[in-house]
Amino acid sequence: MRNIMLKEIKLSASPLAFIFISFGLMFFIPGYPILCGAFFVTLGLFQSFQTAREANDIVFSVLLPIAKKDVVKGKYLFVSFIEGCALVLMFMAIIIRMTVLKDSHVYRSNALMNANLFALGVAFLIFGLFNAVFVGGFMKTAFKQGKPFIIHIVITFVIIGIAEALHHIPGLGALNAFGTEHIGLQIILLLAGIASFVIITLLAYHKACRDFERVDI
Repeated sequence: MRNIMLKEIKLSASPLAFIFISFGLMFFIPGYPILCGAFFVTLGLFQSFQTAREANDIVFSVLLPIAKKDVVKGKYLFVSFIEGCALVLMFMAIIIRMTVLKDSHVYRSNALMNANLFALGVAFLIFGLFNAVFVGGFMKTAFKQGKPFIIHIVITFVIIGIAEALHHIPGLGALNAFGTEHIGLQIILLLAGIASFVIITLLAYHKACRDFERVDI
């Protein structure tokens, strides 16, 4: 597993995948749909897959003395690693906004989604769906990635739109909690997001393994 991961990082990955991790810090931006930061992270991953495809990375990987399912495992490990790094940055931004900046006027007067644990849970969901829709879609052919990414874009921005609108609905204002307000609810929603990421990613990985086995490289 370690060698597969090193191969992905050192040989297959585009520098953009690592640079775009920094978009996790968009959770600091007031007056902006902060979940777009999660989308930009996936955009960096898309560019990495595109670069690897043009370099015949899949053909090279299949020629290695590893099982085809290990090729899929390498992709999912790499993608999850990049997503995990971005989530760490998002979490750091959220903690700072929930403590040091919790009473800042620029955030209190923000009509858009607040950076809290609910927002992080939604980011987990977005990444999980990316792993299923884009990565899983790519592994069906090991070549076509335009259609899966377009589907991912549509799904992601529908989720962002819904998440941004929810706290404006009467009775759901707690979703936009500041600081440690409604902390119990925030933690539950975060755990739900983490669970969705794990379940969706694992199911997508196993399906991608089956799909990739049928691909004639």
